[in-house]
Amino acid sequence: MNKKRLNRISEEVKRVVSELIQREIKDPRINPFTSVTKVEVTNDLSYANIYISIMGNDDDKQNTLEGLKSARGFIRREIGNRIDLRHAPEPVFHIDESIEHSLYISKLIDKIHKEDEKKRGDNGD
Repeated sequence: MNKKRLNRISEEVKRVVSELIQREIKDPRINPFTSVTKVEVTNDLSYANIYISIMGNDDDKQNTLEGLKSARGFIRREIGNRIDLRHAPEPVFHIDESIEHSLYISKLIDKIHKEDEKKRGDNGD
C-alpha cells in the first residue's frame, strides 16, 4: 500500500484514539496522564500498533494497559465509525518508554555537567 496513505491513516487513528482516551473511555484503571505517541498501521490495515506514554509508576502503566486492552472492541468500533475504511484495524497497545528514557538521559547529562563544572571550579582557584 502507498506509504503516504498509510501515514495519513496512522495519523487519523492516532487522533481518534487520543480523543477516546481523553474524553470517552471511562475505565478507572486508565491513568488520566496517558497520551498516544505514535501509531503504525500494518500494510494490510489489519492491525494498528498504538504506542502510549503513561506518566506514573509501573502499577499505573500496567493498569492502564489492561484497561485499554479491555476497551479494545469499543476503540476498534469507534475507529471504524470515525474513519472511512472497509475494515477497522485491530488496536494493539504498547507502552512507549522513550519519553522517560530521554528524561533519564537528560538528568545524567545535567549531573555530569555539574560535576564537570565543580571540578573545573575547584582546579581554577
